[in-house]
Amino acid sequence: MAASKKLEVPVAQDGLIVAGNIKVTVASNVFGAKLTPIIDEESKSQLLTLENTTLFEPNAIVRFLSGSAVANESLIGFEETAIYNGIKSKKPVDFSKISNLKAEPTVDQIILFGGVYGLVHDNGVKVLPENITDWYKEFSKIPAVEAAVKASSKFVKKPQAPLPEYTGKVNIDESVYYKAIEGKIVPKEGERNILVTSALPYVNNVPHLGNIVGSVLSADIYARYTKNRGYNTLFVCGTDEYGTATETKALEEGVSPKALCDKYHVIHKQTYDWFQIGFDHFGRTTTPKQTEIAQHIFTKLNDNGYLEEQSMKQLYCPVHNGFLADRFVEGTCPKCSYTDARGDQCDGCGTLLNPFELIEPRCKIDNATPIPRESNHIFLSLDKLQDQVAEWNKKSQELGKWSKNSKTITDTWLNEGLHPRCITRDLKWGTPVPLATYADKVLYVWFDACIGYVSITANYLEDWESWWRNPENVQLYQFMGKDNVPFHTVVFPASQLGTKEKWTMLHHLSTTEYLQYEGGKFSKSRNVGVFGNNAQDTGIPPSVWRYYLATARPETSDTQFSWQEFVTRNNSELLANLGNFVNRLVKFVSAKFNKVVPEYDVAHLDYAPVEKDLNQLLASYNEAMEAVSERKGLEIAMQISARGNQFLQDNKLDNSLLANHPEKAAAVIGVGINIIYLLSAIFTPFMPETGSQILEQLNAPARKIPNEFTLPIKGGHNLGKPAYLFSRIDDKKVEEWRAKFGGGSNV
Repeated sequence: MAASKKLEVPVAQDGLIVAGNIKVTVASNVFGAKLTPIIDEESKSQLLTLENTTLFEPNAIVRFLSGSAVANESLIGFEETAIYNGIKSKKPVDFSKISNLKAEPTVDQIILFGGVYGLVHDNGVKVLPENITDWYKEFSKIPAVEAAVKASSKFVKKPQAPLPEYTGKVNIDESVYYKAIEGKIVPKEGERNILVTSALPYVNNVPHLGNIVGSVLSADIYARYTKNRGYNTLFVCGTDEYGTATETKALEEGVSPKALCDKYHVIHKQTYDWFQIGFDHFGRTTTPKQTEIAQHIFTKLNDNGYLEEQSMKQLYCPVHNGFLADRFVEGTCPKCSYTDARGDQCDGCGTLLNPFELIEPRCKIDNATPIPRESNHIFLSLDKLQDQVAEWNKKSQELGKWSKNSKTITDTWLNEGLHPRCITRDLKWGTPVPLATYADKVLYVWFDACIGYVSITANYLEDWESWWRNPENVQLYQFMGKDNVPFHTVVFPASQLGTKEKWTMLHHLSTTEYLQYEGGKFSKSRNVGVFGNNAQDTGIPPSVWRYYLATARPETSDTQFSWQEFVTRNNSELLANLGNFVNRLVKFVSAKFNKVVPEYDVAHLDYAPVEKDLNQLLASYNEAMEAVSERKGLEIAMQISARGNQFLQDNKLDNSLLANHPEKAAAVIGVGINIIYLLSAIFTPFMPETGSQILEQLNAPARKIPNEFTLPIKGGHNLGKPAYLFSRIDDKKVEEWRAKFGGGSNV
């Protein structure tokens, strides 16, 4: 066997890498290659470089090191399909068909052991059938295997979890086992620590596409980007469950507020799961931690003299006998005559209002005319905190580079002057006010809701203060629609400052305008628009929805959802550009080279221009994404894909080039495959499933988003099976969907 030069093994990041590490290390020990795992900081790739060839895929390395092709292919096939898919999908693995287990270091047993090892150490799987457990323990005692496990252990930084009871199949339930084995995400000294939150969706309704792109999807794209750049990132969200809206909706549905919240929390979570929103934790505000932290902040504000008592007039509905929250009073705006203005703000002109300013006010629930009544309440003395809030705002807006609309909305509040704001309500469903004389009142939902980010983190991580009381080491990025801005830039920061305690405060705020539906508004009551829980009814996969919504993200002004544009972007951009490039090249290599990337040398083509273009585009992509300009980032990602298509066209990759200029054809293939590898990384924040599908076709591990274009996939690498990433949508579907979701039928 040829002497090896180098084996590069990355720090373990997921089960596939862990499995690959252990396979090649065991094979190295068993077959006498004496390879020492090292960390290659630049490529972070698993690569065996030999004198005459390069092997990328771990199972291929094991076979090569053994010097023999003899193996139990059924065992290897099981590892390559069932276990591989189990690691990737976090789904149960059925071991019932496994037989011929031997505690002997043969090729098939090494490969199977590596897969099970990766399953155990990455996915939290500690429940194995008895025969697999016995074999696994015996195999681990083989000296060469034991030494390999010890050598690889420094790359596996995941704590062990206790053994749950075996229930028939290996259970890879992410919410239980994966989090247990993975450990919690905590700030790391010397690294960039980013805390991402998206506006807490209110629990009394089903989110529509505008809600989704305005907060959770935008936050998810950025969180995935930062994680793919190697930043230490925690992404939290949850349902906002207290307040008048919940009480009222529960009354409408004839259930308790708790039952209503339980119902809609599940609906929200299922919706976001389908859209592949990758929360690190999705919680809720109706928890003991919420009460504890919110009451602590309230008490500190009271102790420091920033709370005051006032008697105030509130609008009361005589029909359903309840005080009305500001946003549950509607009427005509006194400024612009918009007829559907709310009691806190006019969506027509953006003016901040109080419900008594509305012309012809009406109860949103039953259209009754509300009447004024007196009630004592606690106010947050924003006027006393104005100077502190203004000073903090000036610094944060500049350092964090807030979006323009975030600054405009906040500055409007500050320029008009802050006034005491009521933070209690006459309700039963909410966080109790921690004052004996206010036992019949609760905290106002908009004082309480922003504290939800903290309590949700506290329910995820016991040491929540490492994120929320660590301003020196943590940057807070928040995502929301424009109507939520003042509560995050004035009310919540004022509450933090007023405690006189150390808090992690807002660094960057990304605010979206409104996504309208086909020229109008989304309306559940009128069956107009696509809502999150029925987007899947179209049969269009989540990646396409995520892509379209990201292209329509209303970053600087309102945008329109259009079915025609939805279909056009799928057919003309995803299918014709990205899908065509990936499929064309992977299919060509599969057909002409039996899925093996040929040995190549870029000296056989004019490589400098494409390298320069890709590096410029990649730098622009990273610059846009760092600035949270997600639409621009996606546009540049598509330009990189288009540059790949142009590269193939310019070099005329076809059968003729392969026959007459094989060296150039090989170089075109090598560069093209690596462009696809780059695309897998830069598209993953926007379309994680598509990124995974590309990696499957490349048969390559996930990679970080680099600073420069490189060629990590070498000649000799085995590709996976080519497959179409996207399907064409028939133009006839436009009218069908318009009829279904445009108000003509239930959605």
